[in-house]
Amino acid sequence: MNTFAEKIKNLRQQRGLNQAQVADQINISRPSYIDVEKGEKELTFSQLKQLSGIFQISLEELIFDTAQVSANDFNLEKYKQIVLNCLQYGAAEDGKITKTKLAKLAYLADFAWFYNHLQPMSGLAYRRIQQGPVPDQYFRIIDELYEDGTIAIEHKGTAHLIKLELIETPSTDKLDSEELTLIKKIAKNWREKSTQEIVNFTHSQLPWKICRQGEIIPYELITQEEPEHVY
Repeated sequence: MNTFAEKIKNLRQQRGLNQAQVADQINISRPSYIDVEKGEKELTFSQLKQLSGIFQISLEELIFDTAQVSANDFNLEKYKQIVLNCLQYGAAEDGKITKTKLAKLAYLADFAWFYNHLQPMSGLAYRRIQQGPVPDQYFRIIDELYEDGTIAIEHKGTAHLIKLELIETPSTDKLDSEELTLIKKIAKNWREKSTQEIVNFTHSQLPWKICRQGEIIPYELITQEEPEHVY
């Protein structure tokens, strides 16, 4: 049994729930849930979020082990600087960028860095969701940046239309000069292109095409791309 499937089974048993109860709460059949606990079926991102609520733990705690959570927390500030600098250099003339496009720029920077150096820029885990790839922490970070006044948010319904605007100049102390240069280059490359264009591009890459919905995307997959199709 894989470790994630075993973890779900242990969490369920610790909380005194049977398989039918959990299956019902995440809207799948009991046989399908049994396959999850056997490691033979993947859950969607939405189902994982539901499961974290059922087990009363964070999504990060559900998906990662304790060591990984600590590593992710350590790298959150660096990822936040990646996001903010992508916003600064990738925003349109009005200073705004859509939430989806910003997530894509950060993804391209992280995976392009891995392509060149065989190590990620942030170290966070990117998941294949509908408008992904994106780390689970991205949405929380955007909320935090809005709440502390670092960015402004213009709501217009969907993530395609939610626009973000930088209020404060972002820090760069966790980024070296080469990392910042790559962020600027990628942001400049996509600044005049639409959100849909960058969505289509990342969805045409091997990491997206190979992985299934809700699955964590291995950084290593980007190394199979041609150089001109990395960002």
